Amino acid sequence: MPSTTPVPPAARRRPRAAVAMKPDAAAALLDARSLAALSAVCDLAPLPVLDDFTTDRARAVLADTELLVTGWGCPPLDEAALAAAPRLRAVAHTAGTVRGHITDACWERGIEVSSAAAANALPVAEYTVAMVLLSGKRVLERARDYRADHHRDNSLATSTEVGNYGRTVGILSASLIGRRVIELLRPYDLRVLLHDPYVSEAEAAALGVRPVGLGELFAQSDVVSVHTPLLPATRGLVSRELLMSMRPDGVLINTSRGAVVDQDALTGVLRQNRIRAILDVTDPDTLPAGHPLWECENALITPHLAGSQGNEWQRLVDLATGEAARWAAGDGFAHPVRRERLAFLA
Repeated sequence: MPSTTPVPPAARRRPRAAVAMKPDAAAALLDARSLAALSAVCDLAPLPVLDDFTTDRARAVLADTELLVTGWGCPPLDEAALAAAPRLRAVAHTAGTVRGHITDACWERGIEVSSAAAANALPVAEYTVAMVLLSGKRVLERARDYRADHHRDNSLATSTEVGNYGRTVGILSASLIGRRVIELLRPYDLRVLLHDPYVSEAEAAALGVRPVGLGELFAQSDVVSVHTPLLPATRGLVSRELLMSMRPDGVLINTSRGAVVDQDALTGVLRQNRIRAILDVTDPDTLPAGHPLWECENALITPHLAGSQGNEWQRLVDLATGEAARWAAGDGFAHPVRRERLAFLA
């Protein structure tokens, strides 16, 4: 009697794949679940991961690699590396920017590139929204004072400047993160302004924000949140003039790059107690011990923690695994990186 078990359609050949990143990045990102998920869609080269493309083992692995899953610390995919990887056709990156390892040689060969920047945007946006709301209620300052004097404020005597009802939030750049912040702010009773010269009025309307000039953004906002990538045109973009134009006790939030802000100017304005600042990034990223920003009580400085950390790394790997599955199925990447967009990306 013939078998009644249905015969599955012919499976698509799984691409040969390898992982390239720093060993400590691999230890953080690639647990048994993640490796099993990747192995389910790719013929994955055995560990350890590749962190040097010049070794004999790396050249042997690269020789038949079609898809490279990359992460922090991946060596540059330059002409020499690509010469050792004649079959490489795609790169799925488990982090945000690909500037550190995707070279002109990759684009010239026509290698497809994907990034997990969209997945990394969410925790940064969550941090930003949390800080918008906390700063509106003066939570951190009031908690510090409460700890010091053990005395509660008279809530009926609270200044009308405290609170989040009707506050104006200015978003500097409709980047992936900027757009996610706008999305997460929608449930709140806030007015949202946007400055981004590449966003049309129609697109701003679709986002639910009002487009404004750079000067108006700073002058009209209670909170300005910086999301522009660091490019030659944006270095020092947030100037002393803009900072001085902010409303008294306004808040500057920076989760982008420290050098987008004129840090000396910011320090001076903070020392005048004109505004407050929440800085997840500085220039340099770790300030020296004697830097005057440390002495500014109206500045909250966090150690570049807004982006993916801890269990949030799993979101990055899940996105990259999904991208690998799409590519293996011939559907292309859902989160491609385009060469012509690199000038506008972080």
